[in-house]
Amino acid sequence: MEEELKCPVCGSLFREPIILPCSHNVCLPCARTIAVQTPESEQHLPPLLHPRGTAPPAAAAPGPGAAAGSAACLDSECAAGGGGDHADKLSLHSETDSGYGSYTPSLKSPNGVRVLPLVPAPPGAAAAAAAPRGAGPTSSSLTCPQCHRSASLDQRGLRGFQRNRLLEAIVQRYQQGRAAAAAKCQLCDRSPPEPAAVLCEQCEVLYCAACQLRCHPARGPFAKHRLVPPPGPPGAPGGGGDGGGKGAGGGRKLPTCAEHDLENYSMYCVSCRSPVCYQCLEEGKHGKHDVKALGAMWKQHKAQLSQALNGVSDKAKEAKEFLVQLKNLLQQIQENGLDYEACLVAQCDALVDALTRQKAKLLTKVTKEREHKLKVVWDQINHCTLKLRQSTGLMEYCLEVIKENDPSGFLQISDALIKRVQVSQEQWVKGALEPKVSAEFDLTLDSEPLLQSIHQLDFIQMKFSVTVPPVPLLQLEKCCTRNNSVTLAWRMPPLSHNPVEGYILELDDGDGGQFREVYVGKETLCTIDGLHFNSTYNARVKAFNSSGVGPYSKTVILQTSDVAWFTFDPSSAHRDIVLSNDNQTATCNSYDDRVVLGTAAFSKGVHYWELHVDRYDNHPDPAFGIARINVVKDMMLGKDDKAWAMYVDNNRSWFMHCNSHTNRTEGGVSKGATVGVLLDLNKHNLTFYINGQQQGPPAFENVEGVFMPALSLNRNVQVTLHTGLEVPQCVKQPKLPNN
Repeated sequence: MEEELKCPVCGSLFREPIILPCSHNVCLPCARTIAVQTPESEQHLPPLLHPRGTAPPAAAAPGPGAAAGSAACLDSECAAGGGGDHADKLSLHSETDSGYGSYTPSLKSPNGVRVLPLVPAPPGAAAAAAAPRGAGPTSSSLTCPQCHRSASLDQRGLRGFQRNRLLEAIVQRYQQGRAAAAAKCQLCDRSPPEPAAVLCEQCEVLYCAACQLRCHPARGPFAKHRLVPPPGPPGAPGGGGDGGGKGAGGGRKLPTCAEHDLENYSMYCVSCRSPVCYQCLEEGKHGKHDVKALGAMWKQHKAQLSQALNGVSDKAKEAKEFLVQLKNLLQQIQENGLDYEACLVAQCDALVDALTRQKAKLLTKVTKEREHKLKVVWDQINHCTLKLRQSTGLMEYCLEVIKENDPSGFLQISDALIKRVQVSQEQWVKGALEPKVSAEFDLTLDSEPLLQSIHQLDFIQMKFSVTVPPVPLLQLEKCCTRNNSVTLAWRMPPLSHNPVEGYILELDDGDGGQFREVYVGKETLCTIDGLHFNSTYNARVKAFNSSGVGPYSKTVILQTSDVAWFTFDPSSAHRDIVLSNDNQTATCNSYDDRVVLGTAAFSKGVHYWELHVDRYDNHPDPAFGIARINVVKDMMLGKDDKAWAMYVDNNRSWFMHCNSHTNRTEGGVSKGATVGVLLDLNKHNLTFYINGQQQGPPAFENVEGVFMPALSLNRNVQVTLHTGLEVPQCVKQPKLPNN
């Protein structure tokens, strides 16, 4: 992570870091060294060199004092880090500008970044610098040392930059941790020494706990010595500084607005991508901008950064595994190379003198092949190690940023960090984690020719014949079940050279029956929906190519949920249906009955769900039951042949199917009532309950097929769905229907 905490100009840890318009960071003192003022003569550029949307300066000849004043500013104010307005604040180019500038660097910082030299003041510079500001126009600019993006400085100079407080806190914490780790016992025999526990002020020696008891007991002449905690960095608890231990989590002064020193940041302007205070909003500077609560945007951007880090973390894990694979490959190449050399020497010795001269040539070829393979693998190791170090450093830095409790500081850098994390993830392109060479040497020696053919003896290239793919490996950590769907993931074994054109996934029927194909394709992740609840499925996969189908993988066993969790389905509901509460509560905009279905479909097992009546006005007739997917949705449930329902008023209920009313039963619904629906597809019947009381015998017999929970209601009713319920074991005696 240390590389993330170093200034690109000076190469040291950041000091007073500021955020450039391109989202990169630089030390404030370093920013003064790379700030440059453009001479007046350079302002008269050809039209193509001016930013888009701007006009060239007026054609009037500039006064000689303008350029002199610019150079004098760099030499006096800017280079001294002093107070020139042109060296302290920045204004950004507009989005229509190119955003890029150019300069002629001549010096290098310790890490190789170019730094502008100080410009000597020409004659008359002092007079020009002393002249009023309006005497001659000047132009100051700052170029990012990383992306070389340039922007003009306005009269405020570098003070207009926002300080990166989060980065400052992380650098301070990093320095504290490094300093604490450096405090070691000075008398330890161990290697490395133990961390120091105390410091004797009289002896001026650091002791660990064991050495303090052995070498500095609290008795005799040592009894009057004062033992104190080991010194820490300034600001650390118990250290020698005066910072009082203000950490990232507390004690730090809340940041105030750059424009209004007495106001804390409270809102975030999405358009400007900057935190603002209440007074900024009162002044109308962000009147037409999209302004949101600072805390909400802080949490949103933290979530985005965390989500982006997940992808980089997965790639880093794969990279570590890949490095282990490459190192094993090195050993295999070494071993196989030695084996090939030994075999070659034995064959060449058998051919006596005639093969002696040729043997040297063949050994050279094997050596070159081995060196080539080793070079390729080492290049891959170095390249992958570099990428892994960069990704790991970025991850650690991002995690430290996420730990910070400074919303405004976080939001200043979150967009750039999210983009960097996404770019870092994209660097791991497909094929980057695959060896470029194999451990096998594609060489063989033909010892059959006669002696007269010795001088033509050479290696023949082994050509692998394409065979069927090997057994795929199921990734059990990624296989899972949710409700009545299962997800399976697999991959090919490492160092598999046989091509794969696709995969065949097979699943049984949930009862231990025959396997059937459920997926054929190139993907290595597949989700199968619409399975039976409370069922155990066996799954397996195999790969295929032009040579045929490979062997099956191991069989994985997956158990679907024993109870159904579902909601109302907005995609299939009538347009007058209004859903809320995560699609668990339904009402209607129309006085006519409208139908809404559930998201689950049942064809097997026993299922139970309940509907709570939240609102019941003017004695409507809501209907509860089941339906097929193609049920008519603009009339009461049960009036067509695709639905089986019980409709209820405030006094009684009826069963209805194909517009046929049967089994009228006393007992209606009101606000607060609960209607239960029990679908038993093992016995092929449907039963209804109101407030736990069964409404007559099973409403319908011989119910077979695929059904979805269904409900019809109008605007006088509001109902909330409750699912994932166990099937009721004991119910009240059913009410007898009226004749």
